[in-house]
Amino acid sequence: MTRPVQRILLQTTIPFVEDDWHAGRFSLLARTMSELGDQVTARDRATRAGVDDPVLSKLSRDDFDQLWLIAVDMGDGITPAECAAIADFREQGGAVFVTRDHMDLGSSVCRLGGIGAAHHFHTKQPPAESERVRDDTFTQSISWPNYHSGSNGDVQRILPVMPVHPVLRRADGSTLETLPSHPHEGSVSAPQSDKNARVVATGTSKVTGRPFNIAVAFESQGDAGRGWAESTFHHFCDYNWDPRLGCPSFVSEPPSDAIEQDPALLDDTKAYVRNLVAWLSALA
Repeated sequence: MTRPVQRILLQTTIPFVEDDWHAGRFSLLARTMSELGDQVTARDRATRAGVDDPVLSKLSRDDFDQLWLIAVDMGDGITPAECAAIADFREQGGAVFVTRDHMDLGSSVCRLGGIGAAHHFHTKQPPAESERVRDDTFTQSISWPNYHSGSNGDVQRILPVMPVHPVLRRADGSTLETLPSHPHEGSVSAPQSDKNARVVATGTSKVTGRPFNIAVAFESQGDAGRGWAESTFHHFCDYNWDPRLGCPSFVSEPPSDAIEQDPALLDDTKAYVRNLVAWLSALA
């Protein structure tokens, strides 16, 4: 079945700041989606923290089919009105993808409920007590939750949770094996109260050997759209796909040139994006 063109809102949770993770730092993701024939609107907040954004606070199925929320704030990135609009959007059949990063980065998503409940942070919705341990031992300014899956600019091996989710299948039926790595991924889990949510992929720390969850899939419930929670936005960031494109000045870890030397290492990641867009459309 040929799926309809998806109208995708690729949205960060901060106003534009050049030296930060603004929407322009996800241009390769937006390009990949556009090359699928989908319509992508990539934007940052148009308002400061605490003031309703004119797009997010009025999010409507009349305008978009999918929301890809890139949470790069420190806890104040979504207002109550925006949370309500996002919840209504999904209830009306819109698909919602939410990602964040380590420690408290992106912790405003906790206000969302539902998919937001899948995300754990240092001061909000902390993970299980056994997971409250620093994993990335190199960057001492970052505490738990963090998981060292490798250097920016390289890939990590991922493991599917059985049964293999459609998003993790290549076109030939084989299983995707890699995603971009990052020195400190965040923590996600399937909310116990949601029977339609399950962990679908895991990774392994290259420092401690500890397993960690990478993605949680939320099946549709009634008329509600599908959802996805991802452990880090660095799986989709320009800097992780091509470190030559640069990063904010506060990133201190030296990157790898593995993907630069072998661009085919991104093949699984691009397939993952294609599959995610298709699955979220509820036609895959």
